[in-house]
Amino acid sequence: MAIKRLFVANRGEIAVRVLRTAKALGIETVIGVSAADKDSMGAHMADRAVVLGPAPSTKSYLDVNLVVHAAVATGCDALHPGYGFLSEKPELARLCEQEGIVFVGPRPDSIEILGDKISSRELAAEANVQTVPGTDHIRTVEEAKQAAEKLGYPVVMKATAGGGGRGMFKAVSPEELEASFERASREAESAFGDNRLYMERFVERARHVEVQIVGDGEGNVVHFGERDCTVQRRYQKLIEEAPATAVPDDVRKRLHESAVRLTSTAKYRNAGTVEFLYDVDRNDFYFIEVNSRIQVEHPVTEEITGRDLIACQLRVAGGEGIGITQDEVEVRGHAIECRINAEDAQRDFAPSPGRITKWNPPQGEGIRLDSHAGQGYLVPPFYDSMIGKLIVYGKDRNEAIDKLIAAINAFELEGIKTTMPLAAFIVDHPDFRNNQITTRWAEDKCLPDFDKKMGS
Repeated sequence: MAIKRLFVANRGEIAVRVLRTAKALGIETVIGVSAADKDSMGAHMADRAVVLGPAPSTKSYLDVNLVVHAAVATGCDALHPGYGFLSEKPELARLCEQEGIVFVGPRPDSIEILGDKISSRELAAEANVQTVPGTDHIRTVEEAKQAAEKLGYPVVMKATAGGGGRGMFKAVSPEELEASFERASREAESAFGDNRLYMERFVERARHVEVQIVGDGEGNVVHFGERDCTVQRRYQKLIEEAPATAVPDDVRKRLHESAVRLTSTAKYRNAGTVEFLYDVDRNDFYFIEVNSRIQVEHPVTEEITGRDLIACQLRVAGGEGIGITQDEVEVRGHAIECRINAEDAQRDFAPSPGRITKWNPPQGEGIRLDSHAGQGYLVPPFYDSMIGKLIVYGKDRNEAIDKLIAAINAFELEGIKTTMPLAAFIVDHPDFRNNQITTRWAEDKCLPDFDKKMGS
């Protein structure tokens, strides 16, 4: 491995995940943590931990100069950004380049092109990958109303600079556009520093399907199959699975080809995810965006392919190429992941920070837990509420569903509220078991059913 000493610029489970692979590859590790995380699992796992600053992420994990300075000062020759925080900030990749540090991610210009929804749609067109019918930048409510009349309601407004549902809303009438436009613009400005919005036609019965790829930056791209992330609340994924068994084989093949063609056109470097909406009624799909980083849900792909995607990232960043050909990627069985968030689903997903007084996770064949938490761990109020991911593998989807329910029921966790009871309810719901869901299903059907069952 060409990388000798890796700086991990993140926290939580993804920091632990990156450290685990780096250590397995014999790479020395340094982690930058906030004062709130100085006794975290990641800090103990790394060969060295340095405190970047106080708990607020703006003064630690989100300070580009501070992070790169720490990497330089500790003699690291590479930096892994994980996901979230600075992972898709071209400023970080650029400063790493200037300081002679290998950025385990795409080139800065690739992040800029793919991070902007309008320029990424232009790239898709260049690669002959179809997008949802939509617009360029929309500046005013009046422009939005005129565009919606041409596209036809319902429509969805999105922030050009980001994802995760921020700056995003669905409108079925001019009144709804007027009511939400300014709020979404302010939300986009606050989240991404860019208030620009654009519009797409809303696909009524859609499934969210994404293709995992790894590119070497020279135009060579290998895909690792697709994931189905249709179960979402407020555009945030709750359950992820692989493969996407609801998608017909011929469509799946075209999805893979489109993802590879698009990222090859971009000469993309790093692991990445090409996201699509699968239109159930039309049996067709549209490109949404590229996430130019490792994603939260990458473990389900690792489980069905047997490949370590973090190792692929480090290999590419170290100049050793992807290290695997397309013919060598085999998909077997089925995997499902549920995110374990420290939230109370019965109280509108209110955060539930605090100390974990009991932590006895399930074990056994086909059960995997990616987490930085444990008994006695204090879930801080400063960061994302996710404390882990429970992943199961089965020979088929039904076996994986049953295994996930059994694993959740066996998980002894006390001291805080988590979303695991909701996850068990979701995968045991008849609609999920029958694979008859859309991106609206969780909010329109499943969550009301859950509230009814729990008496909320």
